[in-house]
Amino acid sequence: MPAQASLLVRLHRSTADSLGGLPEAFWWLWVSTLVNRLGGVVSFLALYLTAERGFSASYAGLVASLIGLGSAIAALVGGVLADRIGRRPTLLAVQVLTALTTVVLGSADGRTAIATAAFLVGLTGYASRPAISAMIADLVPGPDRARAFALNYWAINIGFGVSAALAGLIAARGYRPLFLVDALTTLLCAAVVFVKVPETRPTTPPLPAAAPTASGGVGPGLATVFRDRRFMALTTLTFAFGLMLQQGNTTLAVDMGRAGLTSVAYGAVIGINGLLVVLLQIPVTRLTRDQHRGTVLLVSALLTGAGFGLTAFAGSSAPRYALTVGVWTLGEMVQAPASMSLVSELSATHARGRYQGVNSFAWSAASFLGPAAGGLLLDHAGREAVWGCCALLGLLAAAGYLALGRRMDAPPGQA
Repeated sequence: MPAQASLLVRLHRSTADSLGGLPEAFWWLWVSTLVNRLGGVVSFLALYLTAERGFSASYAGLVASLIGLGSAIAALVGGVLADRIGRRPTLLAVQVLTALTTVVLGSADGRTAIATAAFLVGLTGYASRPAISAMIADLVPGPDRARAFALNYWAINIGFGVSAALAGLIAARGYRPLFLVDALTTLLCAAVVFVKVPETRPTTPPLPAAAPTASGGVGPGLATVFRDRRFMALTTLTFAFGLMLQQGNTTLAVDMGRAGLTSVAYGAVIGINGLLVVLLQIPVTRLTRDQHRGTVLLVSALLTGAGFGLTAFAGSSAPRYALTVGVWTLGEMVQAPASMSLVSELSATHARGRYQGVNSFAWSAASFLGPAAGGLLLDHAGREAVWGCCALLGLLAAAGYLALGRRMDAPPGQA
């Protein structure tokens, strides 16, 4: 009995340390994120276009890239809107528009119509990211932000893991209902925000245009963000990291389809990504939160590059694909909270939306170029070239994170 009591006490302390002390508004934002991610049609879009509609891998990559192009534009626009008109109005408007464009994509027919609808989904669907990230930074004090971003990422992957498994089963009977479910969850997300999440934008006036910001720049404009050299170095590495992760959303599905594996198998394999994040994100974040940021990000790049590189040896075995997903998921879990917390640390208070927008722009640029590059490589150079390039990119990103960590430790005049 004493041993059991001690175990319960330790479990209670661990839970309180991981989940306690965060504002109520943050948890409602967390719930809205979870609801939104229960619709996961984008992850099955490449498989829908190739297996269901008969398009080539190159065209599927192009469509995914158009979503990325739309999201790249949306990231910057969404960041500016979050600072100018507020986080909450921006979030509500783009979620309603996302639901509408998702339905349009599901009913589109013909190459041009599908491509146009995909661009609109990217344009609306990703404009919410800077607002959500800025809200978290507004609501949560600095020491707790890495934990808050990890919890938000946890919600994303709980929803993603559930949606991937269920969507694979639904897709086996037809893909069109997936678009309607995705639209419905987006509207439910907007309803939660409307009822429970207040505006968080700072009310005090922004710094004058000539005043220095916390990150070393001046003023809160987009130009200032792009002149912030440390932040832009981080953004460049985020782009490289995103190029790797995009292969899991598009190229991996096509590769598994060509290996003779079904949509159910892909759903189960990619669902491991979300399942591992659900089970391990909080322990991994606690394990790494006191470690050097450069080391944490370096390890994340090595794991992610290795995981995707090992896909070249998966053959036609679903368990082998599952193993590779497990390896790069560990890298993803290590990278996400560390990178997002660093972004908020470098952001000036009244430019948080813009900083988060530029960071989202890096992910969106990766989602624009990554699927197209993966599809072209798969069609014209073979699967070994795709996964070999991912391994190389992981090594390059690791070297970049190592250099950035040293630069962050250097005195301001020597950075």
